[in-house]
Amino acid sequence: MTGCAHCGKRLDIVGNQVGRRDECPHCGEELRSCRNCRHFDPSVAKECKEPFADVPSDKDGANFCELFQIGEGGLHAKESKDQLLSAAEALFRKK
Repeated sequence: MTGCAHCGKRLDIVGNQVGRRDECPHCGEELRSCRNCRHFDPSVAKECKEPFADVPSDKDGANFCELFQIGEGGLHAKESKDQLLSAAEALFRKK
């Protein structure tokens, strides 16, 4: 299932047909972004599993990457900054 990485809602996309200016019909975010790519992985260098990709610094904005392939965006849905900070702080709290 293909989902938007920004809102997590299902997208009806045939093949890898995502244009540079295509937007999510649910939230209006750009679809051809790193976060919607199947190669996006926040745990690797430059957050991209493709070693030859020219990775843009803006992972949310549309880009011209020739290696872009629409992925399961729901897997990469952004968590709020507050949620991430709370989780990190919880790791280091003394009991």
